[in-house]
Amino acid sequence: MSQLIAPHGGHLVDGLVSADEAARLKRLAGNLPSWDLTPRQLCDLEMLLTGAFSPLDGFMTRRDYEPVRDNLRLADGNLWPMPITLDVDQKFSDSIGDARQIALRDPEGVVLAILDVEDRWEADRALEAQQVFGTTDRKHPSVSHLLERSHPIYVGGKLHGLELPRHYDFGHLRSTPAELRAQFTKLGWTRVVAFQTRNPMHRAHVELTFRAAQIAEANLLIQPVVGLTKPGDIDHYTRVRCYEKLLRHYPERTTTLALLHLAMRMGGPREALWHAIIRKNHGCTHFIVGRDHAGPGNDSSGKPFYGPYDAQALVAGHQAELGITMVPFQEMVYVQERAQYMPADEVKEGDSVLNISGTELRRRLQEGLDIPEWFTYPEVIEELRRTHPARHKQGFTVFFTGLSGSGKSTIANALLVRLLELGTRPVTLLDGDIVRKNLSSELGFSKEHRDLNVQRIGFVAAEITKNGGIAICAPIAPYKGSRDIVRENVSAGGVFVEIHVSTPIETCEGRDRKGLYALARAGKIKEFTGISDPYEVPENPDLRIDTTAIPPDQAVQQIVLKLEALGLIRPAQ
Repeated sequence: MSQLIAPHGGHLVDGLVSADEAARLKRLAGNLPSWDLTPRQLCDLEMLLTGAFSPLDGFMTRRDYEPVRDNLRLADGNLWPMPITLDVDQKFSDSIGDARQIALRDPEGVVLAILDVEDRWEADRALEAQQVFGTTDRKHPSVSHLLERSHPIYVGGKLHGLELPRHYDFGHLRSTPAELRAQFTKLGWTRVVAFQTRNPMHRAHVELTFRAAQIAEANLLIQPVVGLTKPGDIDHYTRVRCYEKLLRHYPERTTTLALLHLAMRMGGPREALWHAIIRKNHGCTHFIVGRDHAGPGNDSSGKPFYGPYDAQALVAGHQAELGITMVPFQEMVYVQERAQYMPADEVKEGDSVLNISGTELRRRLQEGLDIPEWFTYPEVIEELRRTHPARHKQGFTVFFTGLSGSGKSTIANALLVRLLELGTRPVTLLDGDIVRKNLSSELGFSKEHRDLNVQRIGFVAAEITKNGGIAICAPIAPYKGSRDIVRENVSAGGVFVEIHVSTPIETCEGRDRKGLYALARAGKIKEFTGISDPYEVPENPDLRIDTTAIPPDQAVQQIVLKLEALGLIRPAQ
């Protein structure tokens, strides 16, 4: 009888302990230092405990981390391209003391695992960014995360899993590697080609995956990522409903759908190799690798972070060692004369090729324009339109940032009235001083507390936005990192519009109705933005407004015109 492909490293890790051991460890956890896992760490923990990251049985120690960072190898020589680390802040690291174990908890405080503290060190995160992602450009989402949001201390060691993170969505599609392997065995599938995606699938994707399965003489596993993907991606609830409807367009009993709760790094070539290993652990023998697989787009100079075929080259160079075969992504195009999709390299001269790019698809969705059936299926369009309406019906956040006295609050209040006059959506104003009084009264003005205050504003704005409302935010928000976090959170459910009120400090200080600048100059207010604390000027805001030159009503008119240009509100008829 044919056997499934062996897991990476020879055996599938099972990180969950027995029920009796879990009960004992839960009692023990109350006396251990506890770390609340971040969303990325929760994804990594699940992948570790289920064996998706085999042969890893815990978060990396320095002994494994450094050779992986520098040479794509674990200390034992096994191929592994991506650091899997538990980053903690200095305060928590100091609290560990001599403790040999720590408890890892989900956001609700449930203990999911106990980690043996085998190693603890301060990582060189800039070096990690350069070695792993090939850049320190913060426009790369994982570099931005690593350098601006991750913690400085790494803790490594073996995991003892008590339970997996809980998911209440699409339970019938969530399978561990062991469960998926058992399903393949039951179905008699020994050759399986996996397709990774973080986007909705359309007719071209159906054609290319079907052809890939034919070429490999294999069954097909569609395994979309539903953990953390690229900021701005379509939510996984919408995507999964689309995937389920697509399944009926494949031949019966040839294709299955399973979800992967992975935190993507958008790491290009290394990420593609990592994805291949993960699919090998799930029992797949073939893996489709696309052009610029898991690439994050362009860098700050407008050039792609990775070459279009770098990922395919790296996977191809290691497929013999892995035992998993790469199937290169074939670009499929619609030929009008033949009324069918074909590989681009088979198109004859004179054929009329039709195509809709991702950017064009988003434009048509935003503007409510027609999307032809040759491009995608009616049921997919229905789902996309249901959860991603035209822009003038979406929620959005207008985020003002600028120095104290620049005019943010005045313009924000005037904009509030203008948008209420339009009456198209509910509008909420989150002014910096008002939020400080009602939501953040216990916070001071240290960098940590300023960031926390802005992130609280961003959290509320994101909730308003994703539910179709308009949030107007007017904090000082002096730091780029916290503004980027708000942008990311809001953009997950709507549109983020950043407005830099660029009024010079001389004008702001001249206004100084509260006397704050005078107190700061006298040293009576510490860490005052623009005097004793920096203001990081936005590089590419949607709009800059200097209130030295224009009154509030003209500033509001500029903003309204910008919102109209972005399609968020419609011009008055």
